[in-house]
Amino acid sequence: MVKTILDSSSTNLNRSTAAKNCLEYLHNSEYRLSSTVDVLTRGRNKDARAWTSASLLYQYDCWSALKYVNDSQQVNATMAFMDSLIGLTSNALSMVVSYDLFGDNSALWKPPVTERSGFWEGGGVGGPDLGFKGGFPVGLTADATVCKEESGGCLKTVQAAVDAAPDNAGVRRFVIRIKEGVYEETVRVPLEKKNVVFLGDGMGKTVITGSLNVGQPGLSTYNTATVGVVGDGFMARDITFENKAGPDAHQAVAFRSDSDLSIFENCEFLGNQDTLYAHSLRQFYKSCHIQGNVDFIFGNSASFFQDCLILVRPRQVSPEKGENNAVTAHGRTDPAQSTGFVFHNCVINGTDEYMALYYSKPKVHKNYLGRPWKEYSRTVFIHCYLEDLIIPQGWMPWSGDFALSTLYYGEFENSGPGATTSGRVPWSSQIPANHVYAYSVPNFIQGDKWIPAAA
Repeated sequence: MVKTILDSSSTNLNRSTAAKNCLEYLHNSEYRLSSTVDVLTRGRNKDARAWTSASLLYQYDCWSALKYVNDSQQVNATMAFMDSLIGLTSNALSMVVSYDLFGDNSALWKPPVTERSGFWEGGGVGGPDLGFKGGFPVGLTADATVCKEESGGCLKTVQAAVDAAPDNAGVRRFVIRIKEGVYEETVRVPLEKKNVVFLGDGMGKTVITGSLNVGQPGLSTYNTATVGVVGDGFMARDITFENKAGPDAHQAVAFRSDSDLSIFENCEFLGNQDTLYAHSLRQFYKSCHIQGNVDFIFGNSASFFQDCLILVRPRQVSPEKGENNAVTAHGRTDPAQSTGFVFHNCVINGTDEYMALYYSKPKVHKNYLGRPWKEYSRTVFIHCYLEDLIIPQGWMPWSGDFALSTLYYGEFENSGPGATTSGRVPWSSQIPANHVYAYSVPNFIQGDKWIPAAA
C-alpha cells in the first residue's frame, strides 16, 4: 500500500518523502518482529521486549508520517490499515511483557501497568546507587581511516568508510578512525552495517557537521540528521556531531540513533531544536556534552545518560522576548514499551552565552526538565545537579492536560538551586528510594550484558 502511494507521488515531494520514510520504518519493524520471534524461544525476553517496542514505534511513525500528507483516499485507507496493525502489535507487546513477568502461567497475564500505578520492575534489587563501571572498549585498531590531509591510505569522507564496512558482520567491530578536522557531510549507517565504531580525536577536534532542517522542501525531522545510525552495536568516542542550521530553523537533528546496544562516550552533540534524536532501542551515553534549546533530547528509546553535561543554548537573539525550553521530550506511545530517558549524575545548565541572557531577564527565560511529546512519556533525573535556570515547576505540559495522568516524570536526590522540589507540578513524582534501581544500567537497558567492562 505504501509503495503504491510512493509510485503515485512523483510530483508531491512531501508525500513522496513520507512514503519513503514509511517504507524504511516498515522494513525496520519487520526486521525487529522477526528477530523477536527468534529470541522468544531462547529465553531472551528483554531483547524481545525491546525489539517489539521498537517495531510498534516504527509502525506508529509510518502512520504519523502519512497523517501529515493525508490528501487522498489511498493514504487514508493505508492509515486505517496501519491503525489496525498498531493495535495488533500493541497487544503482542503486552503479551511479551506478561510472558517475561509471569512465564507460561497465562492466568496471571494482565494489561501493562506503569509507575503511575505503583509498578516498578527490579526496583528493590541493588539499592539506590546507580553507578555503572563500563563504557567504550579500549585497544581498538582501525580498519579504515578518514582524514582531511592529502596523504595516501586515507578515505576523504566518513560515508565512504561506512560503505567499506562489511554487511551483517556479526560480533566483529569495524573501527573507523576519523582524524581531526571538520567533515561537512550527511552520514548514514544502514541496518545491515552492524558494529560500526567511530573513533575521533576529541570533542571539537573531529567534527561531523551539516545543516539540514525541516524548513527545506521535502525534509522531515527524521531526514534532517547530520548522522543517522540504524545498524546495531554502533559506538562513537571523541567526536562532535553538529547541526548548524541555527535557532530559527526549527527541527534540525545533529544525531539520530536507531542502533540497539549503542554506546557514546566523550561525544558532543550540538544543535538547537531536536539536537539528539534518541529514536529507538537501547542506548548508553557516558561523559557526553549535549547542547540545544527546544526538546533537544527526544525520541522513544531506552537511553541512559551517565555523567553528561547538558546545556541550554540561546534561542532568541533578543533577550527581552524570552522563551520556554524543554530539555527532553520523550515519545513513548504505549505503556508496555520498555523505553524512557534516565539521567544519572548529569549536570543541567546553560551555555555561558545563554546564562548571560538568562540573568539579564530571568523571568522571561523559562527552562524545564521535559514535556510529554507522547502519552506515556517517561523521563527520570537521579543524582543530577540542576542549575537555577530550571524553574520550580520543573516540568512543562505539552498541550492542556494531554498525558498528564499517564506520563512518568521522576526525580531522586538531585542537587543544585534548580532541584528544589517544593514547587514541582503535581503530575511529576519523587522516586521511592526502594525503586530507584529500576532505572539502573543493568535493569533498564540490560547494559551489564553488552557494555564492555571498565579497564
